[in-house]
Amino acid sequence: MTTDSRRLKKWEELEIGEETCSSPRTVTQADMIAFADRYDPQFFHNDPVAARDSLFGELVASGIYTAALWRIMDHEVNGDIDWVCGVQWDHVRWRRAVRARDTLVARSKLTSKRPSESRPGVGLAVLDHWVENQDGEVVFSFTSTDLVYRRTA
Repeated sequence: MTTDSRRLKKWEELEIGEETCSSPRTVTQADMIAFADRYDPQFFHNDPVAARDSLFGELVASGIYTAALWRIMDHEVNGDIDWVCGVQWDHVRWRRAVRARDTLVARSKLTSKRPSESRPGVGLAVLDHWVENQDGEVVFSFTSTDLVYRRTA
């Protein structure tokens, strides 16, 4: 789906303190294994039997898969912003293992913004992002610095 950039929120419209929360997304074992087979083939990500002997005691999602799920959920709630690109992630933490049948939501909060000093047509936005499971436990978190198009240079 292509979004008309004239309807996207510009940097000036972003409100410090604004928070978002995605719809819930339930993780499936089949999707976890398919991702791991292709991108992170460690036994505790793609072999349910062998995973029983791991530190986790069962199959767990790859951290990269968890980040990919965040990306999908974040597009739902922040896809209406006229992003240029992300430029930095800080304080990246995988706090809890994600397991099949976990239900996740992605949350974000805009913590600061400033005009770009080197690019007059954009501004910087700093957001805290976190993913929670069905018990309200944070499983993944980070802070991003992103470029957003401005209404005027």
